[in-house]
Amino acid sequence: MAGGGMSGTQRKSMTGYGAATVETEAYRVTVEMKSVNQRFLEIAPHMPRAFGAWESELRETIRTRVGRGKLDIFVNFEDRSEKEYDVRVNESLARAYYTALVRVARAADAPLSDGVRIVSEQDGVIEVSERADISGAREVFMDAVRGALDALDRMRRAEGAHIARDLARRIDRLEEQRTQVKEIAPQIVAEYRAHLRDVLAEFRDVTPDETRIVQEAAIYADRVNVTEELVRLASHFAQFRAILAEDEPVGRRLDFLLQEINREVNTIGSKANNADAQQIVVAMKNEVEKLREQVQNLE
Repeated sequence: MAGGGMSGTQRKSMTGYGAATVETEAYRVTVEMKSVNQRFLEIAPHMPRAFGAWESELRETIRTRVGRGKLDIFVNFEDRSEKEYDVRVNESLARAYYTALVRVARAADAPLSDGVRIVSEQDGVIEVSERADISGAREVFMDAVRGALDALDRMRRAEGAHIARDLARRIDRLEEQRTQVKEIAPQIVAEYRAHLRDVLAEFRDVTPDETRIVQEAAIYADRVNVTEELVRLASHFAQFRAILAEDEPVGRRLDFLLQEINREVNTIGSKANNADAQQIVVAMKNEVEKLREQVQNLE
């Protein structure tokens, strides 16, 4: 049975990269984002301390676009604005230095030349500090954040679409294998009945009891009956396709559903005492494992 479509739905991978640079005459901000698989959303900003006041806005903006994964944010900031400075003179320290210079001049019986220049060059006499006001960089920063999120989103959607196509193909393959097991199921009982006949035929002096053969075959048929498992698998596959078509994060739900699918396949494997069926079950287990690996990448 062919898989259901995903028209209008765009799945997202949890793995991706996005970057954006926004610049004005005063500021230049580059934001890079790298996301990897994680069960829940973890946001790890790496940015200048001066940007700390905007961290909550950064996190809130990201949460509107990203549901799961570990997201590292790297911020590079260049301040091109015209600087303003505060100059402070430590007058008591300057007087102390100057008094000391006067005493040195007297002791050496030498003129005190360039005393002010010498005092001003001493550590701590003149302190210069830059007026740090980068409030104007906030909008530049947030524009860069939104641009990086757009780029990250494009990559995650492209990868997510690839994963969704692969998941749909594998579910189709599992559906085909389920049908193959269903076709083989009656053969398993027929083979067992033939086996009973062959065993009884070895005892030439014993007339085969057809009624007993039928009874034994019926008991065996009940023991190896995989009808319920096959029906539940069909239901699980339909549910998988329906969830995959939803326009919201579905990774966790698909992961849980695959656990149920895996349980049914294992049960079929333990019941179906037939070489062909066992071969199909091994292939089904392989598909389920690949599905689980892919779902781990899906938001």
